[in-house]
Amino acid sequence: MRIKQKPEDFSVKESYRFDEVPSGRHRVYLMDKQKLSTFDAADRIRDAFGLKPGSISYCGLKDKQGRTEQLIAVDGADVDMQDPDLRLKYLGRTDQPLSAANITSNRFAVTVRMLSEESVGPLNVAAAEINRLGVVNYFDSQRFGSLKHGQGFIAKDLIRGDFEAALRNYLAQPSELDRSEDAKVKAFWRENWGRWDARVPFEGTRKYHRILKSLREHPGDYVRAFLQIDAAYRAMLLFTYQSYLWNEGVRRYFQLLLPRENLFPMKYQAGTLLFHRDADPEVLRTLRESTFPLLAPDSRIEDPLVKQAVDWVLGREKLSLEDLRVEEAPRMLYFKHEERPTLVFPHKLVIGRVQNDDLNRGYAKVNIAFTLPPGAYATLVIKRLFHFEYQEESAQQIRESWRAPIEDRDGDRETADTAYAPRGPRRAPAPTPPLAVPRSARRSPAPEASPAPGRRTQAREAREATDTRPSQPSPGFLERQRQKKDAKEQARREQAAKRPESRKKK
Repeated sequence: MRIKQKPEDFSVKESYRFDEVPSGRHRVYLMDKQKLSTFDAADRIRDAFGLKPGSISYCGLKDKQGRTEQLIAVDGADVDMQDPDLRLKYLGRTDQPLSAANITSNRFAVTVRMLSEESVGPLNVAAAEINRLGVVNYFDSQRFGSLKHGQGFIAKDLIRGDFEAALRNYLAQPSELDRSEDAKVKAFWRENWGRWDARVPFEGTRKYHRILKSLREHPGDYVRAFLQIDAAYRAMLLFTYQSYLWNEGVRRYFQLLLPRENLFPMKYQAGTLLFHRDADPEVLRTLRESTFPLLAPDSRIEDPLVKQAVDWVLGREKLSLEDLRVEEAPRMLYFKHEERPTLVFPHKLVIGRVQNDDLNRGYAKVNIAFTLPPGAYATLVIKRLFHFEYQEESAQQIRESWRAPIEDRDGDRETADTAYAPRGPRRAPAPTPPLAVPRSARRSPAPEASPAPGRRTQAREAREATDTRPSQPSPGFLERQRQKKDAKEQARREQAAKRPESRKKK
């Protein structure tokens, strides 16, 4: 299976509310973005209009890999952006910055691709299980990008008081999976750590300007330099570790609450998650009503099973609740206690009809839509639906996907940078007839399976041997639009030339 193969395959629309105040200083916009994280989009808007850090607020973070609509508010400035991947629509004014309290829900529409007949078969049973049992409200792999990119848990460095290590991991730890200019900037500072006057030959260094300015003025003060990171991102670094502790604690809680045969594991970026496939009515009622704490020094736990799970995870991390402090900057870097529901129940879960997959020959696709409360992960719902075959994508698979461009229906090719998708091992199309899609779901005959890599059919070889025309790449979208425009203009000129002289404009 594959998700997020194209930005349109993963869509989320934020349902929101805010008190409109005509004289308010915060301008509210609906932001439509794709292939950008919320942080990236906010940085671009700030850079384009010279805004200060902290001047843009939002309700929550939205996935980079997809197309999303969310609310943002800009403090004291009118902005406008209509780029292909980032558009703003003005909604009004308010007198307070936005927060999670302004979200009511998120509506997701997900296209799951590269499905076999065996994948589609158990889908309705899995959907019924989700409606009855819910989905464990874990934080998914997107929250743990710092692990994926080799930075580790920066919050651990902060708890130890090692701000130089924290800053190194943030500023000078390039990712082998990042091909952007940001990785080049980080590689530069890895080689030039301590030489703060060195000239960085990359444009992407602008996002680190305030940090580097602080290091030039106060070379040994890593606390001061670290605090130049945007406040929202600093908070996210702590919250990432909190999320990991929550996941591990809930995993242990399920082990204490349910027998082993009622649980099944699933790998993710930070380790292994446990889901339940069944539960007796009393346990299910307990789970429906339960919450599990995001840990902080002031967390107070009364439920004995929850406390046992918390003690287990803190013991494994060699921490106590009191250790969850950053003594060097307690007012700017702190862990905040919060109760998070243990289960989430998708609302209005709709599974569309099975169709032929237009991007993966010989496979099927299906569209799935549902609504989740703020903070819940749509990818976990999809993984739970397809738990019998889902596998987390490895770093090696991501690197290999860079060398395997895909072709869409219009002939446009896009690299795996724009087609990143968690998936299991890629299976070659079977030489037998392609996936049997139900007759009611068929739009067109299934395409023939492609020949095995490195081989050619005799017909194709004969065709290529007699074809002397130079190979031309398929035109892209903009090129096709230009060709259409030129053709229309040519048709107008020809039509005008055929008109009688009496009808031509003078």
